[in-house]
Amino acid sequence: MTIRPQTPEDAAAIRQVNEEAFGSTVEADLVARLHSREAFTLSLVATGEDGVVGHILFSPVTIESESLSFTAMGLGPMAVLPAHQGRGIGSQLVRAGLEECKRLGHEIVVVLGHPDYYPRFGFVPASTYGIKCEYEVPDEAFMVSGLREGTLAGRSGTVKYQPEFNEA
Repeated sequence: MTIRPQTPEDAAAIRQVNEEAFGSTVEADLVARLHSREAFTLSLVATGEDGVVGHILFSPVTIESESLSFTAMGLGPMAVLPAHQGRGIGSQLVRAGLEECKRLGHEIVVVLGHPDYYPRFGFVPASTYGIKCEYEVPDEAFMVSGLREGTLAGRSGTVKYQPEFNEA
Protein backbone atom coordinates (compact mmCIF):
# COMPACT_ATOMS: atom_id res chain seq x y z
CA MET A 1 0.00 0.00 0.00
CA THR A 2 1.26 3.44 -0.95
CA ILE A 3 -0.02 6.72 0.47
CA ARG A 4 0.62 9.68 -1.82
CA PRO A 5 -0.76 13.10 -2.75
CA GLN A 6 -3.64 12.86 -5.18
CA THR A 7 -3.12 13.82 -8.79
CA PRO A 8 -5.69 15.21 -11.25
CA GLU A 9 -5.85 11.74 -12.82
CA ASP A 10 -7.19 10.35 -9.51
CA ALA A 11 -10.44 12.38 -9.61
CA ALA A 12 -12.72 9.61 -10.93
CA ALA A 13 -11.25 7.02 -8.59
CA ILE A 14 -11.59 9.37 -5.60
CA ARG A 15 -15.24 9.92 -6.48
CA GLN A 16 -15.81 6.16 -6.73
CA VAL A 17 -14.11 5.50 -3.38
CA ASN A 18 -16.26 8.11 -1.61
CA GLU A 19 -19.50 6.97 -3.27
CA GLU A 20 -18.90 3.30 -2.44
CA ALA A 21 -17.62 3.91 1.08
CA PHE A 22 -20.52 6.17 2.07
CA GLY A 23 -23.23 4.60 -0.11
CA SER A 24 -24.26 7.99 -1.53
CA THR A 25 -22.94 10.88 -3.57
CA VAL A 26 -22.99 13.47 -0.75
CA GLU A 27 -19.35 13.14 0.30
CA ALA A 28 -18.17 12.60 -3.28
CA ASP A 29 -19.96 15.80 -4.36
CA LEU A 30 -18.36 17.70 -1.46
CA VAL A 31 -14.89 16.47 -2.41
CA ALA A 32 -15.51 17.45 -6.04
CA ARG A 33 -16.62 20.98 -5.02
CA LEU A 34 -13.58 21.45 -2.77
CA HIS A 35 -11.26 20.17 -5.49
CA SER A 36 -12.82 22.27 -8.26
CA ARG A 37 -12.36 25.42 -6.16
CA GLU A 38 -8.96 24.37 -4.79
CA ALA A 39 -10.48 24.86 -1.34
CA PHE A 40 -8.48 22.14 0.35
CA THR A 41 -5.03 21.91 1.88
CA LEU A 42 -4.21 18.23 1.57
CA SER A 43 -5.68 15.36 -0.44
CA LEU A 44 -4.06 11.93 -0.13
CA VAL A 45 -4.87 8.61 -1.76
CA ALA A 46 -4.04 5.05 -0.80
CA THR A 47 -3.09 2.94 -3.79
CA GLY A 48 -2.46 -0.74 -4.20
CA GLU A 49 -2.71 -3.36 -6.90
CA ASP A 50 -6.35 -2.35 -7.46
CA GLY A 51 -5.48 1.32 -7.99
CA VAL A 52 -6.91 3.96 -5.65
CA VAL A 53 -8.59 2.22 -2.70
CA GLY A 54 -8.71 5.05 -0.15
CA HIS A 55 -8.84 8.82 0.11
CA ILE A 56 -8.56 11.50 2.80
CA LEU A 57 -9.07 15.24 2.56
CA PHE A 58 -8.03 18.09 4.86
CA SER A 59 -9.42 21.57 4.31
CA PRO A 60 -9.20 24.81 6.28
CA VAL A 61 -11.82 25.72 8.86
CA THR A 62 -12.05 28.79 11.06
CA ILE A 63 -12.54 28.61 14.81
CA GLU A 64 -14.13 31.81 16.10
CA SER A 65 -14.86 33.15 19.56
CA GLU A 66 -15.74 36.63 20.76
CA SER A 67 -12.06 37.48 21.22
CA LEU A 68 -10.20 35.16 18.86
CA SER A 69 -10.30 33.70 15.37
CA PHE A 70 -7.83 31.16 14.02
CA THR A 71 -7.50 28.61 11.25
CA ALA A 72 -7.44 24.88 11.83
CA MET A 73 -7.70 21.88 9.54
CA GLY A 74 -10.89 19.89 9.05
CA LEU A 75 -10.34 16.18 8.40
CA GLY A 76 -12.92 14.68 6.12
CA PRO A 77 -14.09 12.92 4.39
CA MET A 78 -11.91 9.84 4.79
CA ALA A 79 -13.02 6.83 2.78
CA VAL A 80 -11.84 3.34 1.90
CA LEU A 81 -13.47 1.05 -0.65
CA PRO A 82 -15.66 -1.45 1.23
CA ALA A 83 -13.73 -4.42 -0.18
CA HIS A 84 -10.54 -3.00 1.37
CA GLN A 85 -11.89 -1.91 4.76
CA GLY A 86 -10.57 -3.53 7.93
CA ARG A 87 -7.00 -3.70 6.62
CA GLY A 88 -5.60 -0.59 8.27
CA ILE A 89 -5.77 1.58 5.15
CA GLY A 90 -7.89 4.24 6.83
CA SER A 91 -5.46 4.34 9.75
CA GLN A 92 -2.54 4.78 7.38
CA LEU A 93 -4.34 7.63 5.64
CA VAL A 94 -5.18 9.39 8.91
CA ARG A 95 -1.65 9.05 10.29
CA ALA A 96 -0.03 10.21 7.04
CA GLY A 97 -2.45 13.13 6.78
CA LEU A 98 -1.91 14.29 10.35
CA GLU A 99 1.86 14.02 9.95
CA GLU A 100 1.76 16.06 6.73
CA CYS A 101 -0.51 18.69 8.33
CA LYS A 102 1.99 18.99 11.17
CA ARG A 103 4.89 19.23 8.70
CA LEU A 104 3.02 22.02 6.89
CA GLY A 105 2.80 23.95 10.16
CA HIS A 106 -0.82 23.31 11.09
CA GLU A 107 -1.50 22.90 14.78
CA ILE A 108 -5.12 21.82 15.20
CA VAL A 109 -7.35 19.34 13.36
CA VAL A 110 -11.08 18.81 13.88
CA VAL A 111 -13.13 15.86 12.68
CA LEU A 112 -16.77 14.86 12.70
CA GLY A 113 -16.43 11.11 12.85
CA HIS A 114 -16.92 7.87 14.67
CA PRO A 115 -16.12 8.32 18.38
CA ASP A 116 -14.67 4.80 18.61
CA TYR A 117 -12.30 5.30 15.66
CA TYR A 118 -10.59 8.69 15.87
CA PRO A 119 -9.38 8.71 19.52
CA ARG A 120 -6.61 6.25 18.56
CA PHE A 121 -5.05 9.15 16.61
CA GLY A 122 -5.16 11.57 19.53
CA PHE A 123 -8.63 13.04 18.98
CA VAL A 124 -10.78 13.94 21.98
CA PRO A 125 -14.26 15.47 22.14
CA ALA A 126 -13.84 19.08 21.03
CA SER A 127 -16.10 20.21 23.86
CA THR A 128 -13.23 19.28 26.21
CA TYR A 129 -11.57 22.49 24.99
CA GLY A 130 -14.70 24.58 24.55
CA ILE A 131 -14.74 24.00 20.80
CA LYS A 132 -18.06 23.32 19.14
CA CYS A 133 -19.33 22.76 15.62
CA GLU A 134 -21.45 25.36 13.84
CA TYR A 135 -23.87 22.49 13.02
CA GLU A 136 -25.82 20.50 15.55
CA VAL A 137 -23.83 17.27 15.87
CA PRO A 138 -23.40 14.67 18.62
CA ASP A 139 -20.85 15.89 21.16
CA GLU A 140 -18.90 12.61 21.16
CA ALA A 141 -18.60 12.63 17.34
CA PHE A 142 -17.10 16.12 17.01
CA MET A 143 -13.45 15.83 17.99
CA VAL A 144 -10.21 17.81 17.99
CA SER A 145 -6.52 17.01 18.06
CA GLY A 146 -3.62 19.31 18.82
CA LEU A 147 -0.69 18.39 16.58
CA ARG A 148 1.82 20.01 18.93
CA GLU A 149 1.77 19.97 22.71
CA GLY A 150 -0.06 22.92 24.18
CA THR A 151 -1.64 24.16 20.95
CA LEU A 152 -5.17 23.77 22.31
CA ALA A 153 -4.52 25.68 25.53
CA GLY A 154 -6.66 28.78 25.72
CA ARG A 155 -8.29 28.17 22.36
CA SER A 156 -12.02 27.74 22.10
CA GLY A 157 -14.85 28.79 19.86
CA THR A 158 -17.15 27.63 17.11
CA VAL A 159 -15.83 25.84 14.04
CA LYS A 160 -17.01 27.48 10.82
CA TYR A 161 -16.75 25.40 7.68
CA GLN A 162 -16.26 26.72 4.17
CA PRO A 163 -19.33 27.57 2.07
CA GLU A 164 -18.71 24.42 -0.04
CA PHE A 165 -19.86 22.32 2.94
CA ASN A 166 -23.29 23.94 2.86
CA GLU A 167 -24.05 23.61 -0.84
CA ALA A 168 -26.48 20.98 -2.02
